[in-house]
Amino acid sequence: MERREEQPGAAGAGAAPALDFTVENVEKALHQLYYDPNIENKNLAQKWLMQAQVSPQAWHFSWQLLQPDKVPEIQYFGASALHIKISRYWSDIPTDQYESLKAQLFTQITCFASGSKIVLTRLCVALASLALSMMPDAWPCAVADMVRLFQAEDSPVDGQGRCLALLELLTVLPEEFQTSRLPQYRKGLVRASLAVECGAVFPLLEQLLQQPSSPSCVRQKVLKCFSSWVQLEVPLQDCEALIQAAFTALQDSELFDSSVEAIVNAISQPDAQRYVNTLLKLIPLVLGLQDQLRQAVQNGDMETSHGICRIAVALGENHSRALLDQVEHWQSFLALVNMIMFCTGIPGHYPVNETTSSLTLTFWYTLQDDILSFEAEKQAVYQQVYRPVYFQLVDVLLHKAQFPSDEEYGFWSSDEKEQFRIYRVDISDTLMYVYEMLGAELLSNLYDKLGRLLTSSEESYSWQHTEALLYGFQSIAETIDVNYSDVVPGLIGLIPRISISNVQLADTVMFTIGALSEWLADHPVMINSVLPLVLHALGNPELSVSSVSTLKKICRECKYDLPPYAANIVAVSQDVLMKQIHKTSQCMWLMQALGFLLSALQVEEILKNLHSLISPYIQQLEKLAEEIPNPSNKLAIVHILGLLSNLFTTLDVSHHEDDHEGPELRKLPVPQGPNPVIVVLQQVFQLIQKVLSKWLNDAQVVEAVCAIFEKSVKTLLDDFAPMVPQLCEMLGRMYSTIPQASALDLTRQLVHIFAHEPTHFPPIEALFLLVTSVTLTLFHQGPRDHPDIVDSFMQLLAQALKRKPDLFLCERLDVKAVFQCAVLALKFPEAPTVKASCGFFTELLPRCGEVEPVGKVVQEDGRVLLIAVLEPPEHVDQGGTAATWFSLCPPQP
Repeated sequence: MERREEQPGAAGAGAAPALDFTVENVEKALHQLYYDPNIENKNLAQKWLMQAQVSPQAWHFSWQLLQPDKVPEIQYFGASALHIKISRYWSDIPTDQYESLKAQLFTQITCFASGSKIVLTRLCVALASLALSMMPDAWPCAVADMVRLFQAEDSPVDGQGRCLALLELLTVLPEEFQTSRLPQYRKGLVRASLAVECGAVFPLLEQLLQQPSSPSCVRQKVLKCFSSWVQLEVPLQDCEALIQAAFTALQDSELFDSSVEAIVNAISQPDAQRYVNTLLKLIPLVLGLQDQLRQAVQNGDMETSHGICRIAVALGENHSRALLDQVEHWQSFLALVNMIMFCTGIPGHYPVNETTSSLTLTFWYTLQDDILSFEAEKQAVYQQVYRPVYFQLVDVLLHKAQFPSDEEYGFWSSDEKEQFRIYRVDISDTLMYVYEMLGAELLSNLYDKLGRLLTSSEESYSWQHTEALLYGFQSIAETIDVNYSDVVPGLIGLIPRISISNVQLADTVMFTIGALSEWLADHPVMINSVLPLVLHALGNPELSVSSVSTLKKICRECKYDLPPYAANIVAVSQDVLMKQIHKTSQCMWLMQALGFLLSALQVEEILKNLHSLISPYIQQLEKLAEEIPNPSNKLAIVHILGLLSNLFTTLDVSHHEDDHEGPELRKLPVPQGPNPVIVVLQQVFQLIQKVLSKWLNDAQVVEAVCAIFEKSVKTLLDDFAPMVPQLCEMLGRMYSTIPQASALDLTRQLVHIFAHEPTHFPPIEALFLLVTSVTLTLFHQGPRDHPDIVDSFMQLLAQALKRKPDLFLCERLDVKAVFQCAVLALKFPEAPTVKASCGFFTELLPRCGEVEPVGKVVQEDGRVLLIAVLEPPEHVDQGGTAATWFSLCPPQP
């Protein structure tokens, strides 16, 4: 073995000759790895040891490291090195050495049967890898031979030690197969061979598991071995005896976890649904666990209840369709469904008192899908059986979604609260899905319960109960069209009657109103019932997210019906903005809400409200523009610019993208006079330029300025035209002084919308030529420090070719230099930059015929482009550029 590996070309021969991989050096490196306090020394040792493992010398030192006088850490490294050599470099081992290698491994496993368990496992993995490489031709009965060899009476190791070593070997064999690097054709052959070999494994496992004298450690190992083998898709009927034995073992607390894992793995294999008779035999076994489950719940034994639930869900979720098909056994399957229902409604609050109920949620999706997939007649029968079950499920889920008492919730950790939030989202998704099964009757059911709760004078109710019912409504209304529901008017009428004394309840009230905003748009008379609640909540910082997002939804969906309330909405919003109640992101949402609101007013009303709304910010910005730049006033400037850009994102009096189907549905206000956004922009333009003059070298401020105009351009489209000349001039000055990617992105927007219009072509062309010239200079100076600018520049060039190829006809444009810069961009390590460059070339190449300068450059320098595409760039995965290029560049006819 050593002689062969030392020949040139053997695995690991590329290691540096200076590295002396001797036993002594390996031991020193391992000592350094485990005990040296210096992290750099540890890293160096780890790197050296990784090289040692794949070196030719590994065959020599591995066996020596396994000597009995070595400590387990050293022995473990030796066993690991053997596994790596066998699994990765099998082709380097001569066939005449297979048997001796096998014998050596068997000997070592026998030695370690009563030694270190971690070393034993690693040696078993090495032998498993060897077996998989030799099967089926070179070692046709590998598993049977393993069983026979370890059962031999002449071994120096005691029977239990040999038994545990054999079970470890049999356990890791399927696991090693799952992760092996065997070629696909070999995997199929080996899988088939293993399937035959399970005939030598299962009888042994059954005997050991059912044998009264088998110690607990052996039976546990048997269960783990069985769990490993069933993942090879062994026919379920061949597993019956072992599955039944595993169910019996569930009564033993020491074997419980291993039994659960084995049963779940056996039931969950994809092929199991073919064996319906075996599945039917499993239902009584699962139902027989109900007493143990209830006892566990009563005793607060979360591990046991969790394990039994996993078994029930595995059977129900994986095989509901197959079991539903057995119509004559419908009652036993319904009993299983009810057992899973018990698991869903298990007492206690998730995740503090229980962690089981979340396991069941996917089952209810699966069962519903399977029922609704049947033909009409069979579906009707099952609907009759399971609709009551799903109504019960809704009650259970809403109960589980309830918050604990305020006192108890106060003791929860932030992690527990976050897990509970995610759990409620999962419940919400399930309720939304269940609506498909139960339909409008579900909403009526929820409404009746809420109505009784809020109108009953006899019984007191907890806020948690009210909140959960509202949460159910919200879950459905957020995704299902409830516009035609006859219970929503009643719900809107009930909401003001809710006594809100809790933040969680108030949040859910807000989100429920937000979910009904489309309904309010169709029933505007009801807006006044809920709008005061939303405006009142705006003043509470604890309700920031829910109140602001709800107001935004109402302003977006109901804007044409809000003019009577506009003054009040603006006043309340302005008040909370001035008091700085909300965080930055909510302030931005609030400005978007006001943009939607103002869009529906007459122009003079818009200007009047805009004046009162933004004047304080303009005054503050004027003051800030006079100050010497510092971090605190920078934050204030960026915040004010952000407020303006978010306002202009949604303030659109021309209704370019109106959501409504036609003018017959709404009487749209007719714009009178200039566009309000343009009026404001022209008023503040000089101020913005003044701010820029002091902050031109700060990318964040420049980006915030560009965002105002970019969002305005996107919203106003052609209405932005009056601003084009002065904005082009400002952008040119900005970019000439200090190039920034955000200026290029704004230029691209202007090119996209205005370059094709003769009136605006001159300023657009001048700006395009200027930023191109500046960027080309940047390329000459070295563009590697500015991948964002290169990315945006490539996108600008592509947009110019797409919208106005005439920009490339100008004599002042150095098309050849542009082409060369784009080729250079292909070699950048940043994937977005490479993608943008490819996008430019996909626009450029088809225009060789129509744009003469482009055709000339491609003719002269096309070969350079081809070489750049085919050569992988530095620091990028090979083929990255070519793959991006060919995926983005369809073949040209």
